[in-house]
Amino acid sequence: MKFSEVIGQREAIARMKQMVTNGKVPHAMMLCGPAGCGKLALGLAMASYLLGEREEGTSAQTSAMLAKFQHPDLHFVYPVIRPAGTPSERKITSDDFARQWSELLRETPYFTFEEWLERMEAANQQAQIFAAEGDNVTHKLSLKSSQGGYKVCLIWLPERMHAVFANKILKLLEEPPQQTVFIMVSEEPHMLLDTIRSRVQRIDIRRIADEDIENALMQQRGLDKEMAHRVARIASGNWLKAMEHLDASNENFQFLDMFKMLMRLAYGRDTKGIKKWSEAVAAFGREKQRRMLRYFSMQVRENFMTNFQQPEMVYQTTEEEAFSKNFARFINEANVVEIQELIDHTIRAIGQNANPKMQFFNFSLNMIVLLLKK
Repeated sequence: MKFSEVIGQREAIARMKQMVTNGKVPHAMMLCGPAGCGKLALGLAMASYLLGEREEGTSAQTSAMLAKFQHPDLHFVYPVIRPAGTPSERKITSDDFARQWSELLRETPYFTFEEWLERMEAANQQAQIFAAEGDNVTHKLSLKSSQGGYKVCLIWLPERMHAVFANKILKLLEEPPQQTVFIMVSEEPHMLLDTIRSRVQRIDIRRIADEDIENALMQQRGLDKEMAHRVARIASGNWLKAMEHLDASNENFQFLDMFKMLMRLAYGRDTKGIKKWSEAVAAFGREKQRRMLRYFSMQVRENFMTNFQQPEMVYQTTEEEAFSKNFARFINEANVVEIQELIDHTIRAIGQNANPKMQFFNFSLNMIVLLLKK
């Protein structure tokens, strides 16, 4: 992947190229930043650049290998699942899902963790980087570079490492193999061990400029300028959000319906309806439940901002705006903080495998109380 294929991020690209030009490439770097800013795309472009990919003058062989993300000196580590029916003694590594990974990358380097779970057919399983990955990576990086240059190990979502793998990586970071560069792409860097964070050079990636998203929407999706401008504004620097908005079948339509239903049931103190709502949501997979709650959090924020009568501060679709016209007054200074805390608490509980039916019923009952605060 070339840097020219990355959406926006000219400052970060210039910095990475300068590292190579000056011969000051760190043995380990970690790309961090908000969702949809293109961290993985930047990581892939940097890996390709280190392995010889240039806008001009790249050998046909190198270009062909990198286009398929199958360069022998490029190694990937990412969270995977243990397929149903797999014997417990079977060691699972990223290589078991290499086909799905390379297929998804060839489609787009901009995708969500949830899309990756779907590609693996994870159902309700939670993915992680298993302990066995440690020996797998150590073996690969102990080999000499096949092309005589860098070896690159790109680790996507290192915060999902098993503790055993984390210790193996820590050892490799302390004594890195010759001409090896680790590129970590993290959504939640605070979850990594302090000892790992201290041994990588952190590079913070900013949200994508609205202008860059607007231009990409016109060039890649064929939108007219007015529509591209509206979508870019709603996306707020998040290319994934821009794509979601263009996808008529995306989950947000369902989440909006669930949000409206819950708020109406809570306002009407309809406990029977709330029980049915909780049971329906409990049937979702845990990852989907967390996505829904994050969507709820966003809608609470937008409804609160709507009360300030400053439309330029509100980022909603037409359907969301229509509901907010009458609902926004119920989200105010007296309850907005507690509602957000309630949502955050429920997200954590679901992530820790708490009973979803109980969690969502309790969540809904608390919402009755909070909506009445003025």
